[in-house]
Amino acid sequence: MGLWELLLIAVGLSMDALAVSIGKGLSVQNIKMHHTAKVGLWFGGFQALMPLVGYYLGASFASVVTEIDHWIAFALLAIIGFNMMKESFAKDEACGCNDFSVRKMFLLAVATSIDALAVGVTFAFLGVDILPAISLIGLTTFVLSAVGLHIGNAFGCRYKSKAEFAGGAILILIGTKILIEHLCE
Repeated sequence: MGLWELLLIAVGLSMDALAVSIGKGLSVQNIKMHHTAKVGLWFGGFQALMPLVGYYLGASFASVVTEIDHWIAFALLAIIGFNMMKESFAKDEACGCNDFSVRKMFLLAVATSIDALAVGVTFAFLGVDILPAISLIGLTTFVLSAVGLHIGNAFGCRYKSKAEFAGGAILILIGTKILIEHLCE
């Protein structure tokens, strides 16, 4: 898997965190540096941690499923992507919450990074070098979350659903590419 593919996966995985950050930005009157750091570190940290956990879980049984690993990768990325796209149409979610407590940020970080766990399993099946991959995912999420906080503060919730939809579409396209490459070998 090349750098561009990893970057696209990182951006796709970051979309949930970006959407939540936009919502948080809407609720904060005056964004301070500690708000930006909290959002970036919580979301970026968990987006890096979860694929690492998934990678080691996947590596423990990757040798058993090497014949169908491309189908598993495709299915996981497609399911995650379709769920993200479906969630982008949900109208009942509140957009803003100015609570930056450890408990709230932990729950949001876990909720926005569950899909990264499955991507980590996929990385194990594909033999991806995990340390550069999780570093790129974590850094990308950190930056996009920090930017999202400021976007939300300036523009509100207008782009939340579009960001989630785009992230889902990116993951589906990458899953499709992996499947096609393996079927054409």
